[in-house]
Amino acid sequence: MQTNYDMLIVGGGLAGNCLAWALKDSGLKLGIVEAQTREQLYNSAAGDRALALAGGTVTLLEALDLWQGIKHKATAIKNIHVSDRGHFGKTRLSAQQPVAALGYVITAREIESHVTRLIEQAGIPEIRPARVAGLMSTERDIGVSLKHRDESLSLTASLVVGADGGNSSVRKLLDIGQKVVDYGQTALVTTVDCALPHHNTAYERFTRSGPLALLPVGKQQCAVVWTLTHEEAEWLKQASDDEFIEQLQQCFGFRLGELKLAAPRRAFPLTLVQAETTVKGRTVIVGNAAHQLHPVAGQGFNLGLRDVVLLAEMLIEQYESGKDIGDPALLDRYARARQKDLNKVIGFTHSLVRIFSNDGMALAAARNIGLALFDILPGGKSVLTRHAMGLAGRLPRLGNRR
Repeated sequence: MQTNYDMLIVGGGLAGNCLAWALKDSGLKLGIVEAQTREQLYNSAAGDRALALAGGTVTLLEALDLWQGIKHKATAIKNIHVSDRGHFGKTRLSAQQPVAALGYVITAREIESHVTRLIEQAGIPEIRPARVAGLMSTERDIGVSLKHRDESLSLTASLVVGADGGNSSVRKLLDIGQKVVDYGQTALVTTVDCALPHHNTAYERFTRSGPLALLPVGKQQCAVVWTLTHEEAEWLKQASDDEFIEQLQQCFGFRLGELKLAAPRRAFPLTLVQAETTVKGRTVIVGNAAHQLHPVAGQGFNLGLRDVVLLAEMLIEQYESGKDIGDPALLDRYARARQKDLNKVIGFTHSLVRIFSNDGMALAAARNIGLALFDILPGGKSVLTRHAMGLAGRLPRLGNRR
């Protein structure tokens, strides 16, 4: 087994594999370290998550030559309908030419499986199942201690990237602190069959407990992401199918006719988590290892992919210039370059949660007036549309370098 690498990516999920794929032709000696087997990763509950891909994210996936292989599995969002349960305010966004869609919906498993197959075909070395037991940066490289099955391994690299999710072992080993906001909410996730066509409309309905999203999937299904209190979520997860659907119909209404459960119910506690730093020594963390968002604006994967693409872009430029890809100065430039986008998206998402998870009379009146105004003011709609499409900030230009 190879023991010396230019770069080791810890995490063989969405973020880690997309990064490896972005760098496959760079000339860098890459390796991927993943704690789970392929079967475990494929069958994990997280794979059921419906991801809302912003238009800007689709542009990045096209630049990475990934979109062609998954677009037939994705459902276009051509309209977004936002409403506030029990109040008058609502707004509607629609894709307008030359833009074909505001975004797309696809399960995490579909993207993950596609990129994993490509990684295997490209021959990028994978060490799995393996866990990182230690990291030690020096001026020249970083030592990585692994537990691979019953074997202990010692590897070296110029750079380690932690893309190992919200429970990141890399972040913990580096003793990087986190800013955590517990929303006191759980997301209940499932899929329903709809009696009426969804017409490629994504619905976001704000309720007392939190937002309820129904995202179009296929011809006549919707992915459900229902934000509830922990107690409500636990009750609805254990309830009978009929009881669950009855509560869902009461909350959402009958815009899509009668609904029928089409998948298991999964529950995910919701917090806002942001690492206090994303770089330390010869290590950088990306994706959910660095930040986890409330699903209200559907920006988690979109934000993580922008991490990955900008980092790949900067590493390619550094390597082609004959410079050290693990240079802390380079990693600091990367962290600074990502900060504005991170702050904007995290601030936008956090504000939505606070505004729309509060049923106080004054705040309810203010937000409903705001929704009504957005619905009639073209400028306001333009701002919301750009956020929905992931075009509120600069997109990295990796595709132009390939």
